[in-house]
Amino acid sequence: MTVQDALAAMQMLATAEGRADPYPLYERLRAAGPVLPLGEGFAVVTGYAEADQVLRGTGFRVTDEAALDGSLPGWRSVASWRWLSRTMLWRNAPDHTRLRRLAGSAFTPRRVAALRADVAALAEGLIAPLAAAGEPADFMDTVAYPLPVSVICALLGVPDTDRDWFRPRAHDLTLALEVFAGDPDELARADAASDELGEYFVELLARRQREPGDDMISDLLAAGAAGEAGGAELVAHLVLLLIAGFETTTNLLGNGLAVLLDQPEHAARLRDRPELVDAYVEEMLRYDPPVQVTSRYAAQDAELAGVAVPAGTELLLVLAAAARDPRRFAEPHRFLPDREGAPSLSFGAGPHYCLGAPLARLEAQLAFPLLLERLPGLRAAGPATRRDRLGFRGYTRLPITP
Repeated sequence: MTVQDALAAMQMLATAEGRADPYPLYERLRAAGPVLPLGEGFAVVTGYAEADQVLRGTGFRVTDEAALDGSLPGWRSVASWRWLSRTMLWRNAPDHTRLRRLAGSAFTPRRVAALRADVAALAEGLIAPLAAAGEPADFMDTVAYPLPVSVICALLGVPDTDRDWFRPRAHDLTLALEVFAGDPDELARADAASDELGEYFVELLARRQREPGDDMISDLLAAGAAGEAGGAELVAHLVLLLIAGFETTTNLLGNGLAVLLDQPEHAARLRDRPELVDAYVEEMLRYDPPVQVTSRYAAQDAELAGVAVPAGTELLLVLAAAARDPRRFAEPHRFLPDREGAPSLSFGAGPHYCLGAPLARLEAQLAFPLLLERLPGLRAAGPATRRDRLGFRGYTRLPITP
C-alpha cells in the first residue's frame, strides 16, 4: 500500500459511495500501517493500541480554540463551530474537567441504575404497539429515535412534547462534527440548528429558574452552574448533552438490529438466551460502532508504532478500524458476541470517555431482548437507508415486520 493508495482511500471516504460501506477503505488504510502520515501535520491512526494510546495519553489533546486559531483562521465565523468550542468536546483541562464535572452527576452508575425501570417502561410502551399492529414499520422512527430522546429529555427536564422538534435540528448540528465538514450549505444548516437550539435552551433555563423541577437542569441551576459556567457556555453544554444523549444510542440501536436482521441465527440465540445481551451489545459496539472517528492533535513530539509524530500533528483516529484490528481481535470481520479481550473504543477512552456510555448501554440492553420477545417473527421489511455520514454511522430508515 503506497501513500498514494491511502490518499485515494481517504478521498473515497469523502464520497457518499465510500461512506455507505467504509470498512474496505479502512482496511486499505490499515495496509499501510497502524499509523499513517499523510502529508505534513496530518496522520491517520487505524491500530487499536495506537488509538488507545492517543486517547489516554496526556501528550494528545482535543482540538480547542488555540489549535483552531493556528490551523483554521476565521473558524469563529461559523456559528456551529463557535458553539462546539464552548462545550467539553473541544476543551482541554482545566476547562474540560470543570465542564465534565457539571454533567457527571447525571450519569453516575447509581443514577443510571435508578433509571432502569423507567427505560424498560418506555421501551415496552414503544414496542407493544408494534406487536399489536403486526404491520411493517420503520424501526428508526418507532423505537430507535423515540426511546433515547425520551430518556434524555426526562433526565434533563425537557418537555417530552418537544422531542420531535429536536430530531431535524440535532441531525443538522452534527454536520459540524463530521470529518470532512466544510461544505457551505451543510455548515449553514448546522449554524441555523445551533442558533435555534441555543434559543430553546435559553428559554428553558429561564423557565426552570421560575419553576424548578426534578431534573438535571433544575439541579444545575440550584447548584449555581449558570454562574460557574457562564450563560452561553451552560446553554452550549445542555445542547451537547441533549444531542449526545440520543444520537449515539439511536445509531447503536439501529446498527445493532441491522446485524440481528442480517444474521438471524444471532437473533434466535439472543431471543432464547436474553442473559447474553450484555455481550451482544458490546459486540454490536465493536462490529459497527455508532461513532466511527474522532481526532486529537499532538501537544508535544511523540512516537506511535515507530512513527514520529511532531508536535502540532493532527491525528484522525478511525475508531471503527481500530475495532477491527486483527492484532487485537481474532476474526475481526465476524460478529462474535462470545469473544473475550479488550473492549472496543466506541465510546472513546481516557479523559474524554463518553459520559453517557452507561446510559446508552442500558437502553440497548433493555431494548433488544424485549424487541425479540415481543416480536417473535421480526424480520426486515425492505431495504434500509443509511445516513450519509462518516463520523456518526447509522440509519435514517430501517423497515421491519413484527
